[in-house]
Amino acid sequence: MANYEIERKFLVDLDRLDQELSSAAHRLIQQGYLAISPEGNEVRLRRQNDQFLLTVKSGGDLQREEREIELSEPQFDALWPATDGRRVEKTRYIIPYGESVIELDVYDGALTGLVTAEVEFATVEASNGFQPPDWFADEITSDKRYKNKNLAQVGL
Repeated sequence: MANYEIERKFLVDLDRLDQELSSAAHRLIQQGYLAISPEGNEVRLRRQNDQFLLTVKSGGDLQREEREIELSEPQFDALWPATDGRRVEKTRYIIPYGESVIELDVYDGALTGLVTAEVEFATVEASNGFQPPDWFADEITSDKRYKNKNLAQVGL
């Protein structure tokens, strides 16, 4: 069964962040893309700590269809080489914020220096009413350059 995610994405000004990240829950993420269509549909692999996922997402910005299944480590390892040249590495910090949860991504490797925040919502109305903290910078929800699939293929 498909799920839909409603998500807004922002650049982050770490100098204005009023929380010490070392105390926040976090996980390491390696993400690679098996397929990306011209319409923006994607098939991706993700390793987050000891969890291995295969995800199919529709194209779109604010609202997208998402289907996800868990893989075994050997299944993940068998598919991972097919993502060569289309990967991102990041540390994701989980930060509670009012009624929301901020997923703060600090990128590594070729994308070192890039920091983004994503916030998921139950409804479009909730996303429209969201008041970002002052350490959020520009909103990049609709900026194709900051889609992980594009960062994985071409960088910034």
